[in-house]
Amino acid sequence: MSIGVLNNISSLIAENAVSNTQSSLQSTLQQLSTGLKINSGSDDAAGLSIADGLGANIAALSQSSQNASDGIGLLQTADGALSQVTTQLNRATTLATEAGNGGLSTAQSTALDTEFQSILSEITQIGATTNFNGTAVFGTSATTFTSDGTTTGATTTTTAIAALTPAALGLTGNLLTSAAAQTALTAVTAAINTISANRGAIGASVNQLTADSNVQNTEVQNLTGAQNNIQNADIATTTSNLTQFNILEQTGFDALSQSRQAQENVLKLIQ
Repeated sequence: MSIGVLNNISSLIAENAVSNTQSSLQSTLQQLSTGLKINSGSDDAAGLSIADGLGANIAALSQSSQNASDGIGLLQTADGALSQVTTQLNRATTLATEAGNGGLSTAQSTALDTEFQSILSEITQIGATTNFNGTAVFGTSATTFTSDGTTTGATTTTTAIAALTPAALGLTGNLLTSAAAQTALTAVTAAINTISANRGAIGASVNQLTADSNVQNTEVQNLTGAQNNIQNADIATTTSNLTQFNILEQTGFDALSQSRQAQENVLKLIQ
């Protein structure tokens, strides 16, 4: 093998190896510090694109689950108010039945009607003041939007919540006479059935939104797992790589030192 001084090939090889090792070492340290094996497009362009896409899906589904929970809260608020109205109407049924009986004095009929009218006023109050997040509940439509972030994965669920007033329930009578009380009793019975039907429709929507929320939460869990598999660093493997690159860096520096020493030895031949 010829001996020369113009180019130190072994030194160039060692320098290149050290440079590559330091680049790998820097990348490994970044993975350990961030917990991610993909920190930029240069690490894995395809993987980053997939992980970012999954992240968008996860964000949309997480908010959709919250939207569904808000919709459930609104519907449950309406159902709770209607439950109070049912309790009031059951009392009105008792009053109308009692007032429909003959032999009551005018004072007794008036007392029964006074309580009956009070119940109607309470129903008016419940219908007017029940709200969710500052928005009136009755006489509106509860609309819930959910999406998985794609153009085809959007769904809008709408539940009509009827107005809640005595007039809307057909309760406009009084209990001042036996005949009027019997008519009122029929109206109260019909109102109870109406309220029951409304609560049934609301309950069905609550069940639907609950199921939607459960599905969305499951999708978030699965997509998060998939995203983690693509993007998260394997700490055990990365730590092992760190040890390997640290050793390679040290041996590279030693090789570089040895190659320069060999070049210096050439000079001794001409001394």
